[in-house]
Amino acid sequence: MSSVIEQTRFSVLDRSRIREGHEGADALRDTVRLAGEAEQLGYHRFWISEHHGVPGVAGSAPTVLAAAVAAATRTIRVGTGGVMLPNHRPLVVAEQFGVLEALFPGRIDMGLGRSVGFTDGVRRALGRDRDDADDFAGQLAELLGWFTGASPTGVHARPAEGLRVPPFVLAMGEGATIAAHAGLPMVIGDLRNREKMLRGIETYRESFRPSAWASEPYVVVSGTIAVAGTLEEARRILLPEAWSMAYARTRGSFPPLPPAERVESLAMSAKERGFYEAGLVGHIAGTEEQVAGELESLIEETGAQEVLVTTSTYDRPALLDSYRRLARVAGLGTARNPARERQRPRSLSPG
Repeated sequence: MSSVIEQTRFSVLDRSRIREGHEGADALRDTVRLAGEAEQLGYHRFWISEHHGVPGVAGSAPTVLAAAVAAATRTIRVGTGGVMLPNHRPLVVAEQFGVLEALFPGRIDMGLGRSVGFTDGVRRALGRDRDDADDFAGQLAELLGWFTGASPTGVHARPAEGLRVPPFVLAMGEGATIAAHAGLPMVIGDLRNREKMLRGIETYRESFRPSAWASEPYVVVSGTIAVAGTLEEARRILLPEAWSMAYARTRGSFPPLPPAERVESLAMSAKERGFYEAGLVGHIAGTEEQVAGELESLIEETGAQEVLVTTSTYDRPALLDSYRRLARVAGLGTARNPARERQRPRSLSPG
């Protein structure tokens, strides 16, 4: 096994994707079950996402789902990837994470993004508009102030004040600079645009200001990784998500995931085919040996301390098998071996 892979943390982000023929409740239960499996395999943290009004995604209340995941697990860190801060009042977000940390001490992460609702209708329903994302830095500072008791309002966030919940910034666009100036760990994706990712990481490291939350830069790279017995089987894992993305790009609505065999039989317009084929490239997919080689290159290129895997597919057994194989590639079975922990660089500090 590559030493650079061995010294890297591996974590999971699950989007609670609804599958054709299944209900939203099934997707949420799938997420909770996957968290337990990820814990057994030795993954470092398990995160969930926030989406509103999306037919193919059940995860609309990430802190509520995080509570269910944390209650169903014992050791894995649990968090959000992320709570979209412009959609919420910072005080309420602080209170929610304070409750989670109080119930599950030392296991909660606070991943935060700057996106607002995906459509005009969702933004109206949330009482937000596109411009609300422009003050993300201010919203972030206010949120962190609730944990330190620095709010000028004289109000105290209970039980959040005085608790330490590691914050992470999901970096899209200017998010890298905001994370750096706030002195916070950064999560950046996706793997399909390596040049953009590398520019964001470089900006982050050059602009980083140490803070009470992180003394040095901490980079988490996120993206889709599919591992199977053959390259063809690994690529089939990617088909449902690629088609759903193509459907959304051409029809404006993100649908439930179809099975791979149905995707393969679909007739597509030239435009749909273009988006679909574009959605299949740039990910890390293959056998364990092939994925190990690509991961080593990715980690060396980015200097990332952690990889956050965001794979979604219709076939749950294939998805679990992929995570099992990836755990072998990463050597996660020995993740809690004291000798291995001593090998970790000091920069592996947040959470």
